[in-house]
Amino acid sequence: MAESNGTTATQSGGKYVEPGGEFTRDQRYIATRITVDGRDGYPVEPGRYRLVVSRACPWANRMIIVRRLLGLEEALPMAVAGPTHDARSWTFDLDPGGRDPVLGIERLADAFFARYPGYDRGITVPAIVDVPTGQVVTNDYAQMTLDLSSEWTAHHREGAPQLYPEHLRAEIDEVNKVVFADVNNGVYRCGFAGSQEAYDKAYRRLFDRLDWLSDRLADQRYLVGDTITEADVRLFTTLVRFDPVYHGHFKCNRQKLSEMPVLWAYARDLFTTPGFGDTIDFDHIKRHYYEVHRDINPTGVVPLGPDLVNWLSPHGREALGGRPFGDGTPPPPPLPAEQVPPEHTPIG
Repeated sequence: MAESNGTTATQSGGKYVEPGGEFTRDQRYIATRITVDGRDGYPVEPGRYRLVVSRACPWANRMIIVRRLLGLEEALPMAVAGPTHDARSWTFDLDPGGRDPVLGIERLADAFFARYPGYDRGITVPAIVDVPTGQVVTNDYAQMTLDLSSEWTAHHREGAPQLYPEHLRAEIDEVNKVVFADVNNGVYRCGFAGSQEAYDKAYRRLFDRLDWLSDRLADQRYLVGDTITEADVRLFTTLVRFDPVYHGHFKCNRQKLSEMPVLWAYARDLFTTPGFGDTIDFDHIKRHYYEVHRDINPTGVVPLGPDLVNWLSPHGREALGGRPFGDGTPPPPPLPAEQVPPEHTPIG
């Protein structure tokens, strides 16, 4: 199959491996945006859209966290797909009858095909669906969280934090760029490498960047500025999956996260911050990676470990100062229907 950059690659389950064995992510997403002025045909309108996520997916996890921190639960209702899927699509097997009760569909693919018959790109989460038409609006996950911060401001909760403040956007964007390339996507470049050379290169690049992040965070509590920003959300969703999945399943095994003192304390600090850890379903995370990626784990056996109780151990990061929510306030507890089952998280 031809990549958008013109290189030849093989495809397996939406994953692309170049002839030299290097994993390449297909980043051809639906770039339609939901904006205040509705310039793409989709204005911000509370209750009109449905956010489709899986708690297993790190990219969808970003949207869950940002939506919760900003208090957009009622303005942008959420559908949760199951942790596993087949080659065709994410499915709503957590819902009665295996159908989303609002959209009335069994597979997220139905919303993509409703807008684009014959759609041949990845059926990915997060995705936002226009409820009146049943058509997908966007699955451009990188832009979606930024738009929640900048386009949905009229519907933010009182006390919502500034996750993408204008005076820090250039620095946030720069940090996000390198974290995506080397860490968020870097773990996948290790896990799906098709040659030893490609794996070795990805492995070194990943841990070089984690060392850089450790140095950056040694004396400051958050990645950019003295409050939580979009940059912290994007790094957190990879770090929280590191020991349960990436260390073993993706062979990112120089060290566990719990053996990297600065990043481990940083991750625990965020995990125990309202809006972060209370969105994490470790059962869904492990089931997704170990059951779906049969090219890496042919038996589909899901490991029982690691022990999760250490996520609640003291982190000591308060000594670095900083104010998690700036001049704002923590979000209230999750809506009852959106709570992670207590047996899937140490917080429960």
